[in-house]
Amino acid sequence: MKVTLLALAWDEIDGMQAIMPRIKKEWCDQIVVVDGGSTDGTFGYARDQGYDVFVQQGQGSGAAFREGMERVTGDIVIPFSPDGNSDPERIPHLVAKLKEGYDLVVCSRYLQWASSDDDDLVTAFGNKMFTGLVNLLFSGQLTDLLVMYRAFRKDIVKELGARSPTDAWGTEIMLKALKKKLKITEIPGNEPARIGGERKMKPLKNGFLELQMIFKEFFVR
Repeated sequence: MKVTLLALAWDEIDGMQAIMPRIKKEWCDQIVVVDGGSTDGTFGYARDQGYDVFVQQGQGSGAAFREGMERVTGDIVIPFSPDGNSDPERIPHLVAKLKEGYDLVVCSRYLQWASSDDDDLVTAFGNKMFTGLVNLLFSGQLTDLLVMYRAFRKDIVKELGARSPTDAWGTEIMLKALKKKLKITEIPGNEPARIGGERKMKPLKNGFLELQMIFKEFFVR
């Protein structure tokens, strides 16, 4: 099974330079970098490293994910945040778990020994609330609904009909997978603090989109 790392980046040159060299060649068969229109040298750095890099046409992380998926050649996809939040050393552990037969593996910040250095009171509370709501409504056993860092089989995206253009694209995939009773599990993984740049996530806006997605998927059976 070939592995594609799908890195979503927008003005993340500091994180890219610190994190991407830590990704060993044997971990990934393809690295796709979706650039959100960076002006700090992110695009040039990714191009110089030989990554499959392009500038997204749509706006937001939902568009970045959808456009990036069109370039994926691997059987396994790992959405990755090159701002420092995603610990690259967990890549082989995600892949190994998926090769055991799981359809989707989450790198949870709240499982066992893992923790987040990027959380604040608002984001921690929001994730706990949304995760609990999903577990209640969809009979899940998740500890971290909102983390982007996960691995899944490429074909499940088409199989599930996941095509949200919003920032809640990851939750859409998870909810549809829960409804289809796909094999889902989690592994622990720390979330280090962001390296440079600015956080793109807006708590109130993203929270509304997450809530909208949860109830949409709950009522559409």
